[in-house]
Amino acid sequence: MPGKKRDTKAIKAKDTGDSKDTVGAADLGLLTLRLAVGGLLAGHGGQKLFGWFGGHGLEGMGGFLESIGYRPGREWAMLAGLSEFGGGALTALGLLHPLGPISTLGAMTIATIDVHGGKPVWVTEGGAELPITYMAAALALTLAGPGAFSLDRALGIRVPKAVAALALLAVAGGVVVAETRPKPVSSPATNEAA
Repeated sequence: MPGKKRDTKAIKAKDTGDSKDTVGAADLGLLTLRLAVGGLLAGHGGQKLFGWFGGHGLEGMGGFLESIGYRPGREWAMLAGLSEFGGGALTALGLLHPLGPISTLGAMTIATIDVHGGKPVWVTEGGAELPITYMAAALALTLAGPGAFSLDRALGIRVPKAVAALALLAVAGGVVVAETRPKPVSSPATNEAA
């Protein structure tokens, strides 16, 4: 209509289908994802660190890691266990976000490459189905944030973006160090056995 000004404000919530109900549902969805992924990753780390949930602890995990070329195995097991246990716990609690999900990415990337690499993707074939799923969930949580039902929100904590970027660079650097470490040389006896 001539003379009548058109409303140029941003699209209202009702126009997009968003409302307080869907915001609450999204926050519940993030809480569910954080608790499931963070809790399972913390348990995964607990297997390595403490032998919980049928895990083999530092000695057993260290021995396995040595067998695939990570020396000293116990120290690598400690590093992997701490990133999974600590990162998983922070993720589940929604505390110091996004440091929790970021810290789990390194261990899961290395597991994908060195433990499951070269196999079909499915876990039934020894593949990387599980660590890839964990990485996707960690990345989604990193991008989406912890949601309203988090300790960060309750305590008013906000990790500076520069700190999160440094954490991501540190994890990426750790993966590079792990993947460029000297690989064990196979002995002739090992080659003949294969």
